[in-house]
Amino acid sequence: MERTLSSDLQFKNTTAQPSSFVLRVLANVSLWQRRIASRHQLARLDSRLLSDAGISEAQRFEELSKPFWR
Repeated sequence: MERTLSSDLQFKNTTAQPSSFVLRVLANVSLWQRRIASRHQLARLDSRLLSDAGISEAQRFEELSKPFWR
């Protein structure tokens, strides 16, 4: 007796694929973390380094005043 698979038998991928919503959330969290880190670095710069970068104290204050999501 010979056994064959039916042609209408379908196999589904069993590995879970993250949804696009989850990917967007992860991308946003990553972006927020980069913003927080760069603002911490900006806060540590002294006036000489700020002037070398072409950033005024007012611009630094404005950037540091923003919430992490903006």
